[in-house]
Formats: sequence, C-alpha cells, structure tokens
Amino acid sequence: MSRIGKMPVVLPKGVTLTVSEGNLVTVKGPKGQLTQKIHKDIKVNVNDNVVTVERPTNNKQHKALHGLSRALIYNMVEGVTNGYRKSLEINGVGYRAQKQGKKLVLNVGYSHPVEIDEIDGIEFEVPAPNRITVVGIDKQKVGEMAARIRAVRKPEPYLGKGIKYENERIIRKEGKTGN
Repeated sequence: MSRIGKMPVVLPKGVTLTVSEGNLVTVKGPKGQLTQKIHKDIKVNVNDNVVTVERPTNNKQHKALHGLSRALIYNMVEGVTNGYRKSLEINGVGYRAQKQGKKLVLNVGYSHPVEIDEIDGIEFEVPAPNRITVVGIDKQKVGEMAARIRAVRKPEPYLGKGIKYENERIIRKEGKTGN
C-alpha cells in the first residue's frame, strides 16, 4: 500500500471538493479554484470533509498513480487555502529586479533588461531590489515560473553571481592559480 496514497486529505473549513464526470476534481477555497483530471482507474471518495483515494489493483502503475493522485489533491487543497510562494535572491554588482505593472524587469548583466510577464494565477513581489517572490495558488505554475526566472542568469560557481533560490547553496569553485 502506498504510504502517501492511503493517507486521507482533510478539507479545511471553507473548502469544497467535487468529483465530476471523467474524474475531474475541482477544489474551491478562499483563494480561488483549481481543477485537475485524475486518472480514470483511480477512485476519489469524499465523505464528511475527508477525501480518500483508492486504487483498483496492486500493479506497478496503479501504485504509482495512487500516491500521485493523493499528492495532487492535497496540493490543490493547500493552494486554495494558503497558496504557494517561492523566493529568489539576486547576487551581483548592479544586478537588480523591479516590477513595472504586470512585468518583472531584471537587470542582470546583459546589454538589455530582461522582461518577464505575469501569467494567470501568478503574481510577482519585489520586496527589495535583490529579492523576488513568486506567489500563486497552483504549486506547479509557481515552481515553473520561479525556475524560468532563475534560468535568466543561473548562479555561477566562481563568484556566485546570478539568480538563485532563497535556500539554495551554491558550491563554489576555486579559481586558477598562477605558478
């Protein structure tokens, strides 16, 4: 039995979960609404604010889908109640970020500023010129947008310049030594 798959998901107050035809799970909460299509073999049960996920057999694919489906449902419930946020840091002399309307403008050592547009359900916050926070209710979209921002200028191992996640550790390399 999948350890994650057999754990129930408790719905907080103000959150509703509905399963419609085709195993389309819809979660509504105070921060918004998310939908996710769950595999047709997996059964999603809702009883008194407790969601359980069941699999039909013990074959390898059903075991994998069991835990995945439960995790997707839990992430949707967590997103509509609390939301998700990823923080990034910018290191480097003259490197900075600023928000202009719905755009994030990055000056990270190129000859031109790099502009990134907000997508639906994702918001940028710039609390300081060297910090960026990506906020949203969909965990996948938040992570993808944070990775896209980081890819503009990945941290390099010699000086540590670039855009990195807040809790990321950059393994530094020693430079060349002269004889």
